[in-house]
Amino acid sequence: MSATLDIRLKRANKVYHEAPQKAKLQPSPVDFTITPETLQNVRERGSLPKFLIRGHLDATNCVITQPLTGELVVESSEVPIKSIELQLVRVETCGCAEGYARDATEIQNIQIAEGDVCHGLPIPIYMVFPRLFTCPTLETTNFKVEFEVNVVIVLHDDHLITENFPLKLCRV
Repeated sequence: MSATLDIRLKRANKVYHEAPQKAKLQPSPVDFTITPETLQNVRERGSLPKFLIRGHLDATNCVITQPLTGELVVESSEVPIKSIELQLVRVETCGCAEGYARDATEIQNIQIAEGDVCHGLPIPIYMVFPRLFTCPTLETTNFKVEFEVNVVIVLHDDHLITENFPLKLCRV
């Protein structure tokens, strides 16, 4: 690779990572409640233990240089909790005449609680977006790069409870 081409690529990459978006970002807070009744893709709902988890994300339209914040409260759980995690997932979709190919990749996993947490106690949600694995959300005719955050609760009996929230990342 020539030195001139290498310098141009570095400049283009720098512009891509630093160019702000012109539109005004509107925060979009999300409140959530997780119970056995709100879960989808459950084979045997009757075998699930009873639990009630509430929380909120301060925004799902996020500035990529600012952390994702919110809180989560375990109101009740019949089974002790093993851990609570935040999973950041990048979803890439490519399309053409033959159809679409979708690939989801976990790019970050943060444990926000370990062990059977105190019920009724707010647990802060705080996730910094990793610079090397995130970019502003991109959507074109044939290609998309999107992000999601999963709140994952692992119970001691190895039940896995996951709630998914689509995120829109932008640079301002």
